[in-house]
Amino acid sequence: MKLYRIGQLSKLSNLSQRTIDYYTKLGLIEPEKRSDTNYRYYSDETLVRLKRIESLKKEKYTLEEIKNSLKELDRVGHDDLVTNKLADLQARMRQLEKEAKELGPMIEQLKPKQLKYVSKILTPQSAACIEAILLLLGKGPLL
Repeated sequence: MKLYRIGQLSKLSNLSQRTIDYYTKLGLIEPEKRSDTNYRYYSDETLVRLKRIESLKKEKYTLEEIKNSLKELDRVGHDDLVTNKLADLQARMRQLEKEAKELGPMIEQLKPKQLKYVSKILTPQSAACIEAILLLLGKGPLL
């Protein structure tokens, strides 16, 4: 397993040393070990985790939300493939929830004629998804 000091990790991740230090203090990442002279050494797994954090930040998640998400994934296990797939799926689900909440008011403003037109041009699968979202939001069925 390759270990990196904070400067090396900074260059590989395209993040500042200050950001890496901040993420460490928040508990988003942890050093793999410390040297006798108290240098922090991070693993390749930390590099993957930093990329995941930055990806979630781009999707407008707060660092607290990211921290909670990463904690949940840590409980599942350390299998990288499973962890990465679960993280991606979880991020997509949260993004869909946000978008569904944004769509709610727009759908409510549609007139009955507009609503019927929209329902005609949607595929049956899309209409079923929208109805499920409306039900989850407590808005009732589409038609």
